[in-house]
Amino acid sequence: MRVYHSVAAAMIAAMLAGPALAKDKAPPPPPPAFQDLIKCRELADPAARLACYDAQAAKLEQATAAGDVVVSDRAGVREAQRGLFGFRLPSLGLFGGGNDGGDEIKSIDGVIASARTFGYGAWRITLEDGSVWEQTDGERPVFDPAKGDKVKIYKGALSTFRMNVAGQRAIKVRRVE
Repeated sequence: MRVYHSVAAAMIAAMLAGPALAKDKAPPPPPPAFQDLIKCRELADPAARLACYDAQAAKLEQATAAGDVVVSDRAGVREAQRGLFGFRLPSLGLFGGGNDGGDEIKSIDGVIASARTFGYGAWRITLEDGSVWEQTDGERPVFDPAKGDKVKIYKGALSTFRMNVAGQRAIKVRRVE
């Protein structure tokens, strides 16, 4: 019996430590083209500094045009996070690296573009933004989801997602597209 308690305690400690360890992860370093541009500030001679800035800005512009470097602001990152909501992605630090000050998206709102049943009465719901969600539980909505219904999708326990359709009781869903 003691062994089970020890194993359970170790599992709980590991689950609680996981998010804390993810928060300490540093974001990836900036690309070399950006680092080279920043190094130009160290030059004391104004003419040499300007020439360095011009040369490095041209390299950064070429890297951006080639798609090797992507420049985005916080609003662009938030839009990308919203578009990826529901997918399990590796933690690459591209969208905050886990230390973005609680700026994580916890829910999204949407409108149903189409809804149909599949399997044994589960729902496949496509939202107007193009995302596709499938029901994973046996919950039966009081009213069938229909085009134009508003939905709220939010994170549930243990990496699950729940969807409220037109204010009804939530159903468990997973994103498939």
